[in-house]
Amino acid sequence: LPYLQAWAVKYASQGLVLIGVHTPEFPFEHNPDNVRSALRDLGVGYPVATDNDYAVWRAFDNHYWPALYAAGPDGIIRYHHFGEEAYPRTEMVIQQLLAEAGAAGGTELVSVDVDAVGLAAAADWDTLRSPENYLGYERTENLVSPGGPVPGEAHRYTAPSRLLLNEWALAGDWTLAEQAATLNGAGGQISCRFHARDVNLVMGPAQLGSSVPFRVTLDGQPPGTAHGIDVDPAGAGTARQQRLYQLIRQHGPITDRTIEITFPDPGIEGFAFTFG
Repeated sequence: LPYLQAWAVKYASQGLVLIGVHTPEFPFEHNPDNVRSALRDLGVGYPVATDNDYAVWRAFDNHYWPALYAAGPDGIIRYHHFGEEAYPRTEMVIQQLLAEAGAAGGTELVSVDVDAVGLAAAADWDTLRSPENYLGYERTENLVSPGGPVPGEAHRYTAPSRLLLNEWALAGDWTLAEQAATLNGAGGQISCRFHARDVNLVMGPAQLGSSVPFRVTLDGQPPGTAHGIDVDPAGAGTARQQRLYQLIRQHGPITDRTIEITFPDPGIEGFAFTFG
């Protein structure tokens, strides 16, 4: 993450050691090539270990992405934080631990200016009313396409004419696996009723090296200034790799709204909605 990279660069000469641990949530995150690509895109220069067997996750009894732990020179965990935010507090802890270790050298420690933008920006907790939800049948909730999920089989889904808050629906020929929904034919759609500033979707082409175009509408219209960083104001975007895509970022009053993501071609694999 950019703010961690800023701390790693600033305090490296004073003895700060920063190590990332990547514990995968979705199947594609087990692939080291995908991890390397994401680290390049984020500009991460500190070492990152892969934890595909969840050994580090279990050792820390961790339950959250992301999670930050700070240890003193004695190796004892002195601070932890789950989720984004708390940048000033975290840096204050870093400075305190460095000072205790005698690394400050009497010089004034000036805080890194954390400019958390895009996907790194903290959620707008005051307006957030929509929880994370999964598209695979194992953990999904509130799928209201008539008949509900049909596990492991190709099935033609339809969407109801109206969605209630935090309900979602599929339209088109999809196969629901445990952790993902895969579009088998052209003209598929995912719709969701939400209450949040941001709408993100973890998705990507099911076939490595391919790309899948998509179009986003908000309450039936192009998103305009409410478009996320992965779509343009007309709502057009392309999924070229399996990752989190920011589809909507609103700048005005937050109310219940409906997002629809349409895929003219088959081959998309969707994993989860997140909101911010």
